[in-house]
Amino acid sequence: MRHAGPAMAAPGESLRRRKAGAGDPEPEAPPGQERDLKGRPARLRVGTFWLTRIVLLRALAFVYFVAFLVAFHQNKQLIGDRGLLPCRLYLQSVQRHFRGRVSWDALSYAPTVLWLLDWSQMDANLDALALLGLGISSFILVSGCANMVLMAALWVLYMSLVNVGQICCYSFALCSSGWESQLLETGFLGIFLCPLWTLSALPKGTPTSRVVVWGFRWLIFRIMLGAGLIKIRGDRCWRDLTCMDFHYETQPVPNPVAYFLHRSPWWFHRFETLSNHFLELLVPFFVFLGRRMCIVHGALQVLFQVVLIISGNLSFLNWLTIVPSLACFDDATLGGLFPSGPGRLKDQVLKIQEEEAQGAGAPRTRAGCVARSTVNLVLGILVAWLSIPVVLNLLSPRQVMNSSFNPLRIVNTYGAFGSITRERTEVILQGTASANASAPDASWEDYEFKCKPGDLRRRPCLISPYHHRLDWLMWFAAFQTYEHNEWIIHLAGKLLANDVQALSLLAHNPFEGRAPPSSAPRAVRGQGCPLPSPCRWVRGEHYRYKFSRPGGRHAAEGKWWIRRRLGPYFPPLNLQDLQGYFTSREWPYPEPE
Repeated sequence: MRHAGPAMAAPGESLRRRKAGAGDPEPEAPPGQERDLKGRPARLRVGTFWLTRIVLLRALAFVYFVAFLVAFHQNKQLIGDRGLLPCRLYLQSVQRHFRGRVSWDALSYAPTVLWLLDWSQMDANLDALALLGLGISSFILVSGCANMVLMAALWVLYMSLVNVGQICCYSFALCSSGWESQLLETGFLGIFLCPLWTLSALPKGTPTSRVVVWGFRWLIFRIMLGAGLIKIRGDRCWRDLTCMDFHYETQPVPNPVAYFLHRSPWWFHRFETLSNHFLELLVPFFVFLGRRMCIVHGALQVLFQVVLIISGNLSFLNWLTIVPSLACFDDATLGGLFPSGPGRLKDQVLKIQEEEAQGAGAPRTRAGCVARSTVNLVLGILVAWLSIPVVLNLLSPRQVMNSSFNPLRIVNTYGAFGSITRERTEVILQGTASANASAPDASWEDYEFKCKPGDLRRRPCLISPYHHRLDWLMWFAAFQTYEHNEWIIHLAGKLLANDVQALSLLAHNPFEGRAPPSSAPRAVRGQGCPLPSPCRWVRGEHYRYKFSRPGGRHAAEGKWWIRRRLGPYFPPLNLQDLQGYFTSREWPYPEPE
């Protein structure tokens, strides 16, 4: 029996060791890699927006980068010293309207830093604003971090360009292209995403404000609901589900995918229209129905914008609309987009969440917390106050789209394609070297634009998110007469003068490389002054364009388009005839020697 004791005790001792072992901690995770109770990598908690801020800033910086790139490439030709609508003349007219001085009234009417710069070198000013914007947006895009100073600088720079663009570049009334206001509103909210000075992707002392997150959600709600309501209240084809029968062919700048989608079966077009109504009229309300439905809203809107990007060249509009949709996702939703590992952003957010859960977050000064809370409160009140006329507009049966009720465009109305044209018309600019424009043997040749339909055999372009502003203006001009679009006569004069800047906006000059006629006067030589052009006359012709049928006779000939002449848009013009027209509008004119 005495020998049995130790033998009997061995299993108990082993059992005690096993129990003790069960209480021992799991093998430690690699440094910086948090794990849950089962040893798996810890998951991000819901309700924080550290990673959301990084994604929002990078997405917004990308759109800013594209917008400033477009401005740098095209502003001089459109609103520069020798542009189609020089912004210097516009600012002078505003100044005269307010009794010849730069007063507060003038500044509030057209808020722009150009009031403070030297107008004698406007091209250099425009380039400087665009290049500065490109530099700042590039830094934010690459680094994923920003502060209020940088974001405010981007907003002020772009607002300065928008407010002198007139109908030529940044139109709201004529073009109804609300993405300029939309970028300014989105950029304004982006200012308050960031700390005042700190440049860090994860500024621990400045968590993402829920007021700003809800500001973005309120923005995407208004964008989508406004677009849906303007359709239902506008063109009848949105109500009888036939708009998509025409949209792909008649949209501003179709792309190759639109060519094939246009020939989809009728039931597919009905499905598209119904889906559009669902996404614009019903889905926006998901944002107010809790976290899961808000995530569904964000995912559906991002997917919808991707489809629109694939099927059309709507500039950076759809890319911009994705930005506020991203505010529907918190860190737990976006965590899968970020790599795991010690020291990575995802791991740092896990640590921040753990510290906050334990009440050991980054120390914050009382003054800083009060200041930040005050700023967020003021922002919320400002957005709510400025939203009152916007909401009234949404509820009104006479809804107006793409308008602003304040000069800074902080809160705006939105909408798109309230009416759909059934036929596509184009203005084709043509030139001839013939001395007599009325001669039966005069040979008229087409000028080709960068992207808009012209040459029947040229494949539709694919340029989104880039934007050829002149091509869009030509699309709108086809709906009206040249009397409503004086800039097109200015463009005709520049083509006659062989203006290098204006020709840079085109894809093909049919007279390039040809010798000028012996009787043509020589233009004044100097900076920006053109050489004589072999083109003596320019005219505008009105055509109806239709997609060719894939696999049909015209497509077999390599034609993407079929066209039929409707008549003249403006009569043949020569440079001498336009001298008085240019002078009366104070446009630069290339005087002959």
